[in-house]
Amino acid sequence: MTTAVSVRQLKKTYPGGVEAVKGIDFDVYAGEVFGLLGPNGAGKSTTIGMLTTTVLPTSGTASLGGYDVVSRPLQARSMSSVVFQEAVVDKGLTGRANLQLHADLWGVRREHADQRVEELSALLGIDEIIDRSVGGYSGGQRRRLEIARALVSNPLVLFLDEPTVGLDPRIRQELLDVIALLRRRDDMTIVLTTHYLDEAQRLCDRVAIVHEGEIVALDTPTKLLARLGDQLLQLRVEGDVTVALAALGAHGVAAADAYVIGATLTVPLHDVSVGDALRAIDQAGLSASDISTRQPTLDDVYLRLTGASAAQAA
Repeated sequence: MTTAVSVRQLKKTYPGGVEAVKGIDFDVYAGEVFGLLGPNGAGKSTTIGMLTTTVLPTSGTASLGGYDVVSRPLQARSMSSVVFQEAVVDKGLTGRANLQLHADLWGVRREHADQRVEELSALLGIDEIIDRSVGGYSGGQRRRLEIARALVSNPLVLFLDEPTVGLDPRIRQELLDVIALLRRRDDMTIVLTTHYLDEAQRLCDRVAIVHEGEIVALDTPTKLLARLGDQLLQLRVEGDVTVALAALGAHGVAAADAYVIGATLTVPLHDVSVGDALRAIDQAGLSASDISTRQPTLDDVYLRLTGASAAQAA
C-alpha cells in the first residue's frame, strides 16, 4: 500500500523538559482514515503540529507524500490541509470569499477554484448559505465551511484536529456523517484526532491510542475490541479493589486484561460464562454491587491500557 504519512521515533520536548511526544512510530496509508485517540494532553495535537510543520520536532523523522517535514517543510506542507480545533475562517467575509481567499493563497487557478468551491459547498451542504457572511453561520455550518476551506487545495492528506469539540450532539452527528461521506466519495486520506472514542470506532480504519506522549496500541477498531472478547463483566467492590481483582484471578475469572477504575472492576470474560463468573465472585467472598455485563467498546480498550491492570494487581 502507498504510504501517505510516515513517522519514525518522533519526539517533542518543550522548554522546561515537558515531553509531549516520546518517540512514536506509525504509517498512514493512502485512502485510509487514521485516528489518534486519547484525552487532552496526550500529545495528539503536538503530533499534528509536527506533521503540518507548525511545530518543530525535537528528534525523529516524519514525512508527508515522501517529503520530510524538517528538511523540506514547504513541500511537505503542500501535501496537506488542516481543520484546527479553533475556527480560522474570517467571520466578516462570506463563505465563498473565505474559500476563494484560501484558494488564492494556495495558488489554485481561479477557474479551478470556482469549480471546486461549487463542488465542495454542495457536497458539504452549505451551498444555500455560501454567499452569506460567516458571522451569521451556526457552529456546525462554520465547521462545514472549515472543512471545505481545507479541501479547496485538493490535499493528499486532510488533518482533522478534534473537529467536533464544542458542537451539540445533533450537529456533531451531522458532521461525522460529512466526514464519512468524504471518505466514501473521494477515497481521501484523513488523520483524525479525537478524545471521543465513538468517533474513532465509527470512522477509522485504524486507531493509535495515545497516552502521555506514547502510542500504547495501534490496530483496527475490530482487532482492538477483539482483545477484550465478546462480553465484559462489570461490578463495584467494597474494600481493596486490587485485592478483589487478584482474588477473581485466583478463581480463574480475571485474566491479565481485567482492569480497575476507582471502585469498579471490569473483567473480560473470554471463555468464562456469566454463571461461572458470578460463582467465582461468591466463592471469593467478595462484597459486590452493580453487577452487569455488556459488550466492549473502545472506551474499555483505552481504560484497559491506561488503568490498573490485573497484571499490576498480581
